[in-house]
This record gives sequence, C-alpha cells and structure tokens, in this order.
Amino acid sequence: MANFDFRHALQKGLVIPAHPLAVTENRRLDERYQRALSRYYLAAGVGGLAVGVHTTQFAIRDPRFGLFEDVLVLAAEEMDRAINPVVRIGGICGKTTQAVQEAETLSRLGYHCGLLSLAALPQATEDELILHVKSVGSVIPIVGFYLQTAVGGRVLPYSFWRRFVEIEAVVGIKIAAFNRYQTLDVIRAVAESGRDDIALYTGNDDNIVADLITPWRLGERQLRFTGGLLGHWSVWTRSAVELLQRCQTETASPELLQLGVEVTDCNAAFFDAANNFHGCIAGIHEVLRRQGLLQGIWCLDENEGLSRGQAQEIERVYRTYPHLNDDQFVAEHLDEWLR
Repeated sequence: MANFDFRHALQKGLVIPAHPLAVTENRRLDERYQRALSRYYLAAGVGGLAVGVHTTQFAIRDPRFGLFEDVLVLAAEEMDRAINPVVRIGGICGKTTQAVQEAETLSRLGYHCGLLSLAALPQATEDELILHVKSVGSVIPIVGFYLQTAVGGRVLPYSFWRRFVEIEAVVGIKIAAFNRYQTLDVIRAVAESGRDDIALYTGNDDNIVADLITPWRLGERQLRFTGGLLGHWSVWTRSAVELLQRCQTETASPELLQLGVEVTDCNAAFFDAANNFHGCIAGIHEVLRRQGLLQGIWCLDENEGLSRGQAQEIERVYRTYPHLNDDQFVAEHLDEWLR
C-alpha cells in the first residue's frame, strides 16, 4: 500500500463515486450504514472514493454536526481493509483559511489529494483564485473542480484554467460544468499546457458516456477523460464499473451512445433535473434505500428531500432500464456489508 502510485492510478482511469452520508431519522451519523456504503463501493470494484464532497453533504462542516473528520476517518478505515489500494480523495471547500485547514486534515488522515471547490469565492479575481489554489496545493495535491452554476459554481474562463494547469500540485480535474463550451475550455487548457500528468475526470452527469468515449484532439494532442468522479456513480456502482470498462475497451458505437442516453435519463430522475437539482441528494438516497443500503432518505438539512414526482421518476427509470441497476449484486452481499 505504501508504494501505491495514486497519480498513475488516476491517469489509468477509475470509477470514483462521491460518497453519500448515512444518517438516522434523528439526523445523526449512522456508522453502521456509513461503513456499509464504503464496503459496497469497494466490493463493486471502484478505484477510488471521494469523501466530504457535495454528495456527502456540505453540512457535515457545520459546527452543529461536526462530522467532517468523522466521515473521513470511517471511509479511510474501510479503505485500509480493502484488498486493493484505492485513490483517497477528500472534499475541500471554503475560503482560504478553511480550505487549507481541510487540506491539512486530509493529509493527516492519509488522503492522497483534495477535490477543491471554488464555490465559496464567487467574487474573487482570477489572481485571487490562483493564489487560493496555490495555498491549498502547498499542503496536498489537488483535483480541480469545475462545478456547474446551477448548484453554486461559477463560470471559470479558459484564462483561469490555463494558469491553473501550470500549478505543479494539480494532479487531475473533475469537469462538471454541464456545458460543452466550458468543458472544452478546460481540455484545451490542459492540451496547450503540454502536461501529460493531469487526469481528466467527467463530472458531467448529463453526458457521462459521451465524455468517456470521445477523443478530444486539439492540434497535435489528443486527450481523453480517463474516468468519472460522480455522485451518479454512488448508486448502481457495480454497473458503473462495467460501464467504464466498456468505454475504455470498445470503439464508440451507436449502441454505446444509446447507453449514454439511458444513463442520462436515469441521472435526470436521481438528480431531480426537472427541479433544478433540488432533490439530488435525496434522490441518490432513495435509490440506496430501495436497495437496503440506507434506512431512509434523511439529510442533515431538514429542507432537503425528494421533489414532487421525483419518486415516480425514479420508479420509471427502474422499470425502463432494468439492465442498468445492480440490485442483485447488492442483495447477494448486503448482510456481510452490514456486519
């Protein structure tokens, strides 16, 4: 484990689910089910876990709950028990002082890198953003994060990404802009930097398969998304592992493109696209609850829940795409994960 080259693993391409948070009806951490989720992902064959990110709920940092370090520790303990080493990514957010403190916590707990959100700096200049990134990168390697504006991200132009990729601490970028033009800005910046050690990960839940099978040729360079770091892959994860293997080994085909449409339809239901993603976390919880991996869909924020009609949409995609779920895999192993 000590010789694990996480950078090489990232560049090879991995399924990295964004880890949800299991809480009781009283909105307290449910350690048994939290561990079960980690065990599920590891048994499904993921190559990494992203913990303390949006799907884990940003409220874990609220002093009322104080769960940021707790959930990082639980996931790290389960990853320690894994047969094969996996990439350990922790979420980092907030302004510079908070972000550096979170990076220090991740480093102390043995995480390889931090997924750096810039959502807390909506008015910062480009120079201020770059200084912020360098401050965090002095503590831990960084995976950049282009977060869509619908859920609190900000537009980050090509000029920012071109400077961003010059920072030595950057080891990867998750692109979740949900926008082809903005996605291209990031890929172009990496291509023109000349760096070949930055792994590109799709977070574009509306375009997962197309991202993974598309060759992005810019001038003399051709880049590809090597894997996905996705909240969507926190459900039906065994099927996600199989999907990435197909995207990495098969030639792009109408069949794969159709599969991509099916995945996007499921994501629309899980993430509540019809209601501007209001029920995105609760939707993920509902799928896990149906499988027995959570006891309920409770979130730390009492105002977070399923939107009207979202449960019916989840039921619809379950019926329409039975080949995409991994319910049988979960049923076969659930008892051992809950021990």
